[in-house]
Amino acid sequence: MSGICEGRVVIVTGAGRGLGRAHALEFARQGAKVVVNDLGAELDGSGSSTGPAGEVVDEIRALGGEAVANGADVADWEQAGQLVQAAVDAFGRLDVLVNNAGFLRDRMLANMSEQEWDAVVRVHLKGHFAPARHAAGYWRDQVKAGATVDARIVNTSSGAGLMGSVGQGNYAAAKAGIVGLTLVQAAEWGRYGVTVNAIAPAARTRMTEQVFAETMAAPDEGSFDAMAPENVSPLVVWLGSAESAAVTGRVFEVEAGIVSVADGWQHGPSTDKGARWDPAELGPVVAELIERAPAPTPVYGAG
Repeated sequence: MSGICEGRVVIVTGAGRGLGRAHALEFARQGAKVVVNDLGAELDGSGSSTGPAGEVVDEIRALGGEAVANGADVADWEQAGQLVQAAVDAFGRLDVLVNNAGFLRDRMLANMSEQEWDAVVRVHLKGHFAPARHAAGYWRDQVKAGATVDARIVNTSSGAGLMGSVGQGNYAAAKAGIVGLTLVQAAEWGRYGVTVNAIAPAARTRMTEQVFAETMAAPDEGSFDAMAPENVSPLVVWLGSAESAAVTGRVFEVEAGIVSVADGWQHGPSTDKGARWDPAELGPVVAELIERAPAPTPVYGAG
């Protein structure tokens, strides 16, 4: 199979279903060799199975591509390292890591348990850091050995991470953390030949079908399926290709046929007294700064 990722070796986490499955298949169509990682857990993170990953591997092989299944828990430090090594063992190298794995445990913050918080932050945030850290270590060693590295990491944030989402405080916080992680990875790992970008996708998955059932409903037969996860994958694959070498530290929103660059936090209006403020002075100062600043985008679900 040939395409813009021909010969590249790619790990896609959470690739047994939904967005991850679509990414893995599109990478294969574009010539990549794919490690299909999936713990096989339920939507709330419970249980595990190698079935979904194996099914995607079978689909890729039926297309004429090369793939292997992997059932590592990406938020487990040792298993994340084994995942990176699995790519090297199977295909001799690693070029691209797509961090996609995640699940939901939605609840209003005032009712959220410690376990619900920890579980979601673990799989999304640590589950992005751990595989990336092991991949970066591999690429750093390659550079030190004199090899030329042209590697990519594509992280998965969310509109909830960019704007917030009522009832998803744990998920929104983790996804916002992934944006910060992406910016620092891009700044630190460029010296090793690695670019790092993130996407904030909107698509029909097991997570979104329940939370946004009406928006995610499939259209009538013959109509463009705007929420199909396959709509997101072309950008992910392009970001994983050699063509994207000049793009790093960016966050892209993508859904249907729409691709946009998210404009995140940046320095805004300021006032300098030239000395320490008295608390009583600051009311009108803050009001004037807010008047000069653009209005924030509303939190999803806020009435």
